[in-house]
Amino acid sequence: MRPLPRVPRALVAGALLAGLAAGPAAAKVFEPETFMLANGMQVVVASNHRVPVVTHMVWYKVGSADEVPGKSGIAHFLEHLMFKGTKSVPPGEFSKIVARNGGQDNAFTSYDYTGYFQNVAKDRLELVMKLEADRMANLVLTDAEVDPERKVILEERRQTLDNKPASRLNEQMIAAQFMNHPYGRSVIGWEHEMRGLTTEDAVAWHRRYYAPNNAILVVGGDITAAELKPLAEKYYGAVPARPVPPRVRVQEPTHQAARRVVLESEQVRQPSWRRTYLAPSYARGAVEHAYPLQVLAEILGGGATGRLYKSLVLPGVLAVGASAYYDASAIDLTTFNVAASPKIGVEVEKVEAAVDKVLAEILEKGVTQEELDNARRRLQDAAILGRDSFNGGARTLGAALAMGRTVEDVETWPDRIGAVTVEQVNAAARHVLVERQSVTGILRPKPTS
Repeated sequence: MRPLPRVPRALVAGALLAGLAAGPAAAKVFEPETFMLANGMQVVVASNHRVPVVTHMVWYKVGSADEVPGKSGIAHFLEHLMFKGTKSVPPGEFSKIVARNGGQDNAFTSYDYTGYFQNVAKDRLELVMKLEADRMANLVLTDAEVDPERKVILEERRQTLDNKPASRLNEQMIAAQFMNHPYGRSVIGWEHEMRGLTTEDAVAWHRRYYAPNNAILVVGGDITAAELKPLAEKYYGAVPARPVPPRVRVQEPTHQAARRVVLESEQVRQPSWRRTYLAPSYARGAVEHAYPLQVLAEILGGGATGRLYKSLVLPGVLAVGASAYYDASAIDLTTFNVAASPKIGVEVEKVEAAVDKVLAEILEKGVTQEELDNARRRLQDAAILGRDSFNGGARTLGAALAMGRTVEDVETWPDRIGAVTVEQVNAAARHVLVERQSVTGILRPKPTS
């Protein structure tokens, strides 16, 4: 039950990169079945009959970026509190019931959605649907349950962020990158605001957003829509729809100057370097660059064949690692990222200069047709593992739909990647790799004297 960091979005990025790609001639990816309940809940079925298990997921179209100022962390806090109980399920029993029935469960919070899932044998699906629908409609929260859990999330922040220099640097870089947008604060929240979250805050958040008409049910694995529909109607269809406020978010101003963040810590033994650039997503900004930027990230950071690796790592004198990363899946603007880890004894400034040289060459000369073809093929080849996973389709579809994408968007991803041209990649690079919209981060050992 931990928040997903924005960079990288581990769950979403892995699924969207590996799960959405397919062979060049493929017209479909997961071929899901969909239907709507009368109360407005969308239902998606991604069948995979290789093993008699299912993954049952409920995605709410609300995340930490929907929080109001002063209440950061409430989305993630409620995610924890959803396990406290209802009138029919005592506090703490939800996960125990799932475990006694041979299943696994967990939850996650991101900027744009909150999700809950259980992996169970097919014959236990009805049980977890009953449990999940119950806490959607009947969650019971009291100070006796909320107050101890507040200490849990504060400890989680200490363990996963405050005690990890790289995570602290990431938090500061995000705050510098998004000057006005709520993506600029951590999903888990600022500590001083987390301490002030109350039972009333949690109850209000649940009442405001946890409605069936603001949720998506996604079930993957050994199941069909015909089998699922009666169960979905029985349990989720019985939960009344409620008015849900529209998502209204402030947007970023034009960035006028590059920013630089340096964090020194006695916990750091070897420096590291990274940079983020403000970038369009599928839904915001110059959206025509979203698919070309995915290809550009692969050209730059695609393992041992990427330009960064070949320039910084293979010569054996500068870096032990180099990468590029871009996630187009966001409701608002996102980031394009490059990073490198210097070899012991190498000044981080030398690595930064080497990265800048690679990026300058991209901007000056562009990418080649051979690089484009290889990058597209690698993205498409990555489909195999994602498509074979019994829950890969459910995760990919749920994340996309929760952020306003459509099933068609997911299913046509291979064709759209396959249609990217050299000229489009070069145009995307020129649009995004602009110094004034960048944040450079350096993590260093703290000087001893």
